[in-house]
Amino acid sequence: MYDFAPDASATEALVGLPVADVERDLILATLRQTEGNRTHAANVLGISIRTMRNKLREYAEGGAEIPSAGLVDH
Repeated sequence: MYDFAPDASATEALVGLPVADVERDLILATLRQTEGNRTHAANVLGISIRTMRNKLREYAEGGAEIPSAGLVDH
């Protein structure tokens, strides 16, 4: 089971950052925590798998490294 409870100090550290950057980092971190399982990550985040795929395509085009299912380092 994953611990997705927000840490107050971590949340405060986000103040002043662009929402798009926070969203990208949150999506990618959730994908790493779910070991690359896009469907599970989308469910955790409360977004559709279509939105997840679109966001990941956008991030990959921007040069972000996208975790693959089953290939995540621990």
